[in-house]
Amino acid sequence: MKKMQRFASLENYMKQSLSILFLSIFLPLFSIASIVFLIKMATYTAIIQLSLFEMSKLFFFMLPELLFYTLPISFFVAATLTLFKLSNDNEIIVLFALGIRPKFILKTLFKPALFLSALLLFNFLVLFPHAKILSSNFISYKKSEAKFNLSASEFGHKFGEWLLYIGNDNLDETYSDVILFNKKQDEEVLIKAKKAQIINDSGILRLKLTSGEGYSYSKEKFTQINFEVMFINDTMRTNFDEYETPLKYWSSEKKRKTLITNTLFSLFPILSLFLVAAIGIVHVRHNKGRVYLFMFLSIIVYYALALTLDTLLKSYTIPILIFVWFLSTYMIYKKTIVSKF
Repeated sequence: MKKMQRFASLENYMKQSLSILFLSIFLPLFSIASIVFLIKMATYTAIIQLSLFEMSKLFFFMLPELLFYTLPISFFVAATLTLFKLSNDNEIIVLFALGIRPKFILKTLFKPALFLSALLLFNFLVLFPHAKILSSNFISYKKSEAKFNLSASEFGHKFGEWLLYIGNDNLDETYSDVILFNKKQDEEVLIKAKKAQIINDSGILRLKLTSGEGYSYSKEKFTQINFEVMFINDTMRTNFDEYETPLKYWSSEKKRKTLITNTLFSLFPILSLFLVAAIGIVHVRHNKGRVYLFMFLSIIVYYALALTLDTLLKSYTIPILIFVWFLSTYMIYKKTIVSKF
């Protein structure tokens, strides 16, 4: 009973150390990724106008992607540094001297790694499609508004097939003394209105004209009408992406490469546990300076393989890379850790 309690206390101690290091690595990494995204979002403001609320909304749509690319790297680095810290403080040597085997350390790290990999799989398989479609449609919607950002000037504006001249801007986001002209092959149409208002209905821009006159003339006839309210509809339509289910979204051939690479990225925490132990558990005198180099190289190699093997192995990339990476890291772990401890 006491032995079980000691194991539980040791496991909690390791998890607590892992949590502290994980947060200290994840938060700066996430902040850097967020700044990069905000810089990218700033380029949108050259085309569209975004309020603080709309920028927050767009950032929320991109949150699953930011988490997906920062969480696995943060866990790998934090887990490795946790073991390195124990080695640096000579606590690992004490644990091994008390009869605790390396597999206990792997077992302790296995649960959070499995949870994180499952979370990442759910994130990109289910949340990614929703967030991507919402983000794309939101930007398209704002671009449709930007296309019709009108103001009074001596020059006209283009509104679909119409040429539009605005006499005055009003404070209530309406326009006065509006003239529209449309020249067709056999007919010319001229419309004059005292007041106009832009209505964006789910990406369909409409021009609402109030108190005006319309003239249509051709070689055969001349027509005049007076109106109180007139709508010019469907002149600028925004194409929104449709989304039904995650299965349909990922079944597209265009998404095949992303599906393969993201699956491998999601499995990185659990597939690299042997490598975490092999890099983190060290003799401080001999290997202290190599830990950071090995961590960096491990991340680069795994991500490079996940991104490039798809062109050669196609759909076999996932099982082959999992098998090769798992086997190679186990051999490294067995040679560097099991044989010595």
